[in-house]
Amino acid sequence: MPSVCRLAPSLLLLCSCFVQIAGSTSSVLNPSITSVKSFIKNAHTTTDIMTLKDKHTSTEASVLGELKETIQRQAKEIEQLKQSLAQTKQKSSSTSGGHSHHHGSSSSDDPALGNYLSSPFYKLALKRVGWLSFFLLSLSLTAIIINGFEHTLSRQIELAYFVPLLAGHGGNTGGQTVGTVLSALSTGSISTKDALKVITKEAASGMMVGLLLGCVVGPVAHFVGGISPHVATVIFFTLPVLSTIAATLASSIPFACKWVGLDPAIIAAPAMTTFVDVSGLLSYFLIANRVFHAFGLKL
Repeated sequence: MPSVCRLAPSLLLLCSCFVQIAGSTSSVLNPSITSVKSFIKNAHTTTDIMTLKDKHTSTEASVLGELKETIQRQAKEIEQLKQSLAQTKQKSSSTSGGHSHHHGSSSSDDPALGNYLSSPFYKLALKRVGWLSFFLLSLSLTAIIINGFEHTLSRQIELAYFVPLLAGHGGNTGGQTVGTVLSALSTGSISTKDALKVITKEAASGMMVGLLLGCVVGPVAHFVGGISPHVATVIFFTLPVLSTIAATLASSIPFACKWVGLDPAIIAAPAMTTFVDVSGLLSYFLIANRVFHAFGLKL
């Protein structure tokens, strides 16, 4: 018992030492554990930030790649449009003699105009006189036709009043048509492949014009001019036929000249005038005979 009492202070001293050592150890370990936890947390945060940066970088890279592809595709389309525009301009300049002049180029750039201005007048006359002589001889057919229907004219002198009118109308109708077709050919709006379509359209247009004019001229000639009803009826039926013939011939002659390699600018107009005068006069007298027989008139 006395020995235990002697050992008690030593045991108490030893226990206090252990308590102090444990306290110091826990104070040392707690900051280390805290620092480790904070390090792990910072590491996770850094990893998340790097992951977000990688995702953002990859997104930017994909967007930039798509933008570059779009720009390249648009550049190719622009280049193709430029090439198409250049080809169109070349075709227009090659098919149209005066097209380049309308875009501001000088008259010397047009070879056709330059040749015309440099050609003396006697060369133009010699170039044209041959065809004009041929068509002048062809116009003599009108005299033959009038001589053949002299008996009809002697019985119905009123028919002679309208011969100049019908001849002039045929020339005017054909002149409009041949001018339109030649202009379209020179600018490249139409080609020889469009011949049938153009001729059909012009023939239908000529018939409509003739019908409209016949509905006006026939009644006016009878009620205002005092022309007999049978002659006014002849005028009514002749105008549509004459207009159709004039438009058909005037639209077909330029294409025919192109096919045989002749210059339609020199041949088309006089050829149209000659053929329209002959065919129109013949149609006029043939229609007159039919109408007169319908009215019971003896010729």
